[in-house]
Formats: sequence, structure tokens, C-alpha cells
Amino acid sequence: MNSSVLLHLMVMLVQLWPCSPSTQNSSAQNTVQSFTPVRRVKRGWLWEPLFATEEQISPDPVYIGQLKSDLDKEDGNLEYILAGEGAGSFFYIDKYTGKIYVKQKLDREKKPFYILTAKAINRSTQLPVEPDSEFIIKVRDINDNEPQFLDGPYVATVPEMSPEGTSVTQVTATDADDPSYGNSARLLYSLVEGQPYFSVEPKTGVIRMASQMDRETKDQYLVIIQAKDMVGQPGAFSATATVTINLSDINDNPPEFQQRLYYMSVSEEAPVGTTVGNVFAEDRDIGDNAAMDYFIEADSSDVFNIITNNETQEGIIILKKRVDYESKRRYSIQVKAVNRHIDERFLKEGPFEDTTIVKINVEDADEPPVFTLENYVMEIVEGAMRGALVGVVTARDPDDDESPVRYSIVHSSHLKRLFSINEHNGAIITSEPLDREMTSWHNITVTATETRNPEKISEANVYVQVLDVNDNAPEFPKKYETFVCENAVSGQLIQSISAVDKDDSAEGHHFYFSLAQEDSNSSHFTVKDNQDNTAGIFTGKSGFSRQEQFFFYLPILIQDNGTPPLTSTNTLTVTVCDCDTEVNTFYCRYGAFMYSLGLSTEALVAVLACILIFLVFFLAIVTIRQQQQKKPPFSEKMEEFRENIVSYDDEGGGEEDTEAFDISALRTRTVMRTHKPRKKVASEIQSLYRQSLQVGPDSAIFRQFISEKLEEANTDPSVPPYDSLQTYAFEGTGSLAGSLSSLGSNTSDMDQSYDYLADWGPHFKQLAGMYSSHRTVGD
Repeated sequence: MNSSVLLHLMVMLVQLWPCSPSTQNSSAQNTVQSFTPVRRVKRGWLWEPLFATEEQISPDPVYIGQLKSDLDKEDGNLEYILAGEGAGSFFYIDKYTGKIYVKQKLDREKKPFYILTAKAINRSTQLPVEPDSEFIIKVRDINDNEPQFLDGPYVATVPEMSPEGTSVTQVTATDADDPSYGNSARLLYSLVEGQPYFSVEPKTGVIRMASQMDRETKDQYLVIIQAKDMVGQPGAFSATATVTINLSDINDNPPEFQQRLYYMSVSEEAPVGTTVGNVFAEDRDIGDNAAMDYFIEADSSDVFNIITNNETQEGIIILKKRVDYESKRRYSIQVKAVNRHIDERFLKEGPFEDTTIVKINVEDADEPPVFTLENYVMEIVEGAMRGALVGVVTARDPDDDESPVRYSIVHSSHLKRLFSINEHNGAIITSEPLDREMTSWHNITVTATETRNPEKISEANVYVQVLDVNDNAPEFPKKYETFVCENAVSGQLIQSISAVDKDDSAEGHHFYFSLAQEDSNSSHFTVKDNQDNTAGIFTGKSGFSRQEQFFFYLPILIQDNGTPPLTSTNTLTVTVCDCDTEVNTFYCRYGAFMYSLGLSTEALVAVLACILIFLVFFLAIVTIRQQQQKKPPFSEKMEEFRENIVSYDDEGGGEEDTEAFDISALRTRTVMRTHKPRKKVASEIQSLYRQSLQVGPDSAIFRQFISEKLEEANTDPSVPPYDSLQTYAFEGTGSLAGSLSSLGSNTSDMDQSYDYLADWGPHFKQLAGMYSSHRTVGD
């Protein structure tokens, strides 16, 4: 390799970087960033550093460097060739000298470097004198891009009264210039608007609070941030961004009443729960920080109450207790409003509450009378005479004029019969004696009405208790069924008895039982008082006889412990029974019943047998009648004759219709009949009869068919004599009459005579007698 190489010194820093053919773009880019201005020699190539400045343009191509082979004798025998990215378009080479020029403007932001290939060939032989070698031309950056805020618009929120230095938000700008070369991409942030409330860090773009701010004074700020490249040096590009900063609320304000004194009024007629008025305390905070509760202080809290309207934040004063104009005409209450959520950081600034005074005047109203008691309880002994005093109710008009009061009882039909009241003094008296055993309590409603204003009425309840008097004697609680066996022995218990009393006893009832002295059966039975309101009935002798005496009637004397004591005599019926060893009580009751009827057992059996025979006979008669009703006999005299028209939807085509039925087999000759209007049924029938004798089919089959149908009609007794219109081609012979139908008759039954029916022969004898009977009955 020839060592005589001409080195050219460049004013700008240019680096020549040869690359092996296997070098990729990505590795070349990384290598470019480590360029240093040193001269390198590889194989036979001699490189000068190569740099191209972006955006640089002039009328003539710009020289950026030279490559040269050490075999070049500068005799024009070598030719240099440039290939690769941008060769011929952006870059070209002087093929004689190896100098490289830029023909077009370059943009580093679009392409920061170009990879090219250098070749050197012999002009004569066109053979390469040096191996091909890659090299890079790096585009040098200039400050041709402005900073940009890509994340805008910016909105931030910070609590009000935040201390100085509190971070609000951060803004970031970007610059497309090369950050590794020069200061083109080095940004500096500054505050254009927002002093003295905010500040910004020059390098990071973090916005901070510069002073404490009150949301109630101003709740939103617009801050303008500027970003400059080249570290803010003259000629640098800049951009601005607007940041909207909102102050969020904190509970730093207490509620405040706008009025220090409220005046309200309420009528003395207002019911409990009536709204008296509203108070309002204003809180400059918002949301939950403005929520408050109202309270009533002092000794008026028992008459009025206050609740909070959470939507309007008003305090609503309501009536807790009825007021009375005559008792107290004016109230003064103190209302306090307290924040519901308190921030402890601001407690040192004072209590978060406020108070106001509310004066309430009571308005006079015409009130109804007022009873001295809401409920009266009175007593009266039962049996008291009519007009006895039960008690007195009292009411007065609470108004200043004290109108007189008139009393009355809200009567039901029952109470009106028992009680009355003096309308002037309210004295309640009885209208008739009361019976405690029927009703022990009476509920009376008494009204008091102002005489000057009858619309003003009030009511009171009066409860009257009827006190008990010992006016009911004791008695048996039920009817006892007592039996004694004929073989009973002396001293045998046959019945336990007790007693009841409708009266009340303060000490409890105590009854005494004994046998009436006038009892004639005292030698047969005895009564033993058990001293517990019960007694036992014992036999006084051994052996009883039913034949001698079937019943014994014992008068039992019962006495209560009332004042004065009352005594009653209750009769106990003892039945003598013929008992077996098991003492069959049912048989004893049955014998007692028979004895009371005066019948013996044999007589009772005979009576029951007669009743049974009568029932069997009655059931047999009913069964026979039901069977007879199932077969109705043919009645010779019918009360009603019915005429039916048998109608068919398809009448066919008459005699010419041969599809429905071929009657030619039944005919021997053609017979044509002309229709004649019928004036009388008798003449019609006789005409048909004569026609049937003269004209008719010779077929024996047809005559047999007609004969069978006539025989069925004559011999069937269950078929009523209904008239029906049956149409046949031939009616046959042998009949003394024509058609019996009355459908074609133009005369009424009243104009016809049916005497000729008797001349028709034995077959019509029954019909003639039946129809003649009908005519006779009808006439």
C-alpha cells in the first residue's frame, strides 16, 4: 500500500466511518452516536470526516468532504463511484477527485444519517483498485423545531388553603430536535401568568402553590406556562400551555344566620306538628361541608321542636305541644346552627356554629269547651232507683269571654233508656234501675257545647261501673241426672253437687248445702256439705223398689255468704233403677223415659212393630207407582194434535231425476198426475181414494211395501197420531180414503165435518172415535 496520502483538513468536525458489508442500519445508528473526529485508514482507502448540516441550502452544491485511495496518483487514471442511500439524489461525488457534495436540503428529524458505499476503479481496465467499503454521512442537527405541549389542555384541582409549595400538577413539553447535540432540545419552563399564587420549576415543569388561597374568594385560576428550547437563550423557540386550576372546598367556614332576630306566630288551635316558621343559616362552603343541624336551646324545647331540611339547609320549627293563649301568649327560643362535619384543622379558629333568637306569639282563637278530666270514672250500686245521681262532669270555655256551656249525652238507644244528663250543670242520673248481672260497665260519651257558638263542641268519656248487690240466690250450675239402684245400701254416694251465683263476692263465694226440713224423703237420702262449695247426696237406707216409687224429689237448700245472705231451694230428681252388677246407666235412663210415658216395655215393642209394618207398606206402594209411570198407556183421547212438516234440503229433480232413485223397476206403465187445488179435505180424500183404485202400479213388490208400512202404523200404539206430509209416486189401492194430511187444506177445522170417517172401515174406527171426541170436547 502506498503511504503517500494527501490529507485535507476541514473547518467543521467531519468523521469518516468505514463499515463492513455486514453492518446493519440499527448498528450503524448506534455507532454514529459514538463518532469522534479522528482519522482512520482501512485497506487502501483514505477517509476524511463527513458531516452534512440539515436545512443548509445554497444555489450551489455544498461540499461536505472527500474520500481518496492511496493508489490515486492524481493522473486521472482512477474513477470514484458513490452508491447507497441518497446517492445521486441528495449526494454526488466528483469521480476524478472523490469530493462529495450535498445537492438538496436535509431534515435530521426525518432521517438522521445515510449509509453509502464507496468504489474506486481503474478507468482503463474498469477493474476495482480498492475493495468496496460502506461509510456513514451523519446529518448534523440545527434548532429548527419548536417545543410542543402534547397533553393539553391541562386541568388540575387542589384544596383551598393548601400551604405554600404544595404540588398542583406537572406539564411536559417535547422538542423534535436532537437532545444529544447542542441545546436545541433542552427546554426551560417559566410562568407567564399566575403570579403570585403559583410557581413552576424551570426544569421539570411542576406547578406549585406560591401562597394560601381561599375558595370562597376565588375558586378557579388560569395559569399560562411557557417552554423555551436552547435553555432560553436568544433566538430560541417557545410554546405556551394554559392550565386551569380549581380550588376544592374544605370546611373552613362556620354557618351564619342572616337575621339575629326572627318573629313568628302560631294559633292556639294549631295541632301538634304544625309548622311555625323557618330559619336559615348560610354557610359559604359547599356540599357536605355546608351541611348543618339546628337545635333549640333554653327551656322552650318542650313546646317547640326544630328539624333540618337537608335539601334547602333550612331549619323548620314545628309545634311539639299545644299552646294556650290564655296561659302563655309569647315564647322566646334560641336556635343554634352547627356544622355537621367539622374539620379539626380549623377548630382553633373558633366554634363552627351560630345562634339566633326566635320570638313566637300565640294567636287567640275561639276554642271549644274544656273538660276538667279527659275521662271520668263513676260508680253506682245496682238496683238504684230512677233519678239516682251517678256523677257530675264539668267543662268550661277557656276563652276570655267564658261562654256558658250546655251538656248532652251522645245517646244510643240503650244508653238513652238508662241515663240522662242535666244540660246546665252536667249531672248524670239514672233513668231506670241498673242490673249489674246484665251489664257491669257502661261507656257514655258526654259533649259540652258553647251556647254562643254551637260549632265549638268537645267530648269526654264517662265510664260508669255498676256495683254489685247480693240480689241473686245461688243455684245448681246444671240439671243433674241422679240414679239410685234398687239394691243400693245405706250411706252410698249417688251424686256430687255444686252451686253458682251471678253476684260478685269480694271475699269469694261460699255456699252452704242442706236438705229442706219439709222434705218427706229425708229418711231415704241425706246431704253432706263438704265445706268447699260442693256437697254429696247419700242414701239414707238400703233397698229401693221401682214398683213402689220410681222417682224421688229432693229439695236442696243452698245459702250464700252475701250481705244479707240469700237462700234458694233446688230440686234434685233421683231415679230408681233396676241395676245389674255393673250398674248399667243407659238402661236405667231408658226405663225412666218409658216410665215417664206411662208405657211398659212390651207395649213399646208393639208400637215399634206397627210403625215398621206401615213403613214397608208405604214403600211398596211408591215402588209400584214408579214402575207404572215408566210405561205410558196409549191415550184414546189426545188433548193436542200436532202437525209436522218433514223438510229436506235436497229435493232432487222430481220424477225426471233418475240419479237419486231409479223407480222404473217399480213401474209397469207411466202414470201422470195433474195437480188440482184442494178445496175440501173430504172431497180431496175421496178423490184420491177413487184415483188409487183406478190408477196404480201392477208391481206386487210396491203394493207389499205400502201394506207393510200401513200395518206398522196401525199396530204401533206408542206412536202419537202426528200429521205428516209423505209424498209417494203411488199410494196403492185398497184404501177408502186418500191422503190424511191436513197440510194442504185451505179450510179451518171449524168448517169441516168428520162424520165420513166412520165409513172408512174398521182400520179407521179408532181414529174416527178419537177425533170425534176431540171435536165434541172442543165444541
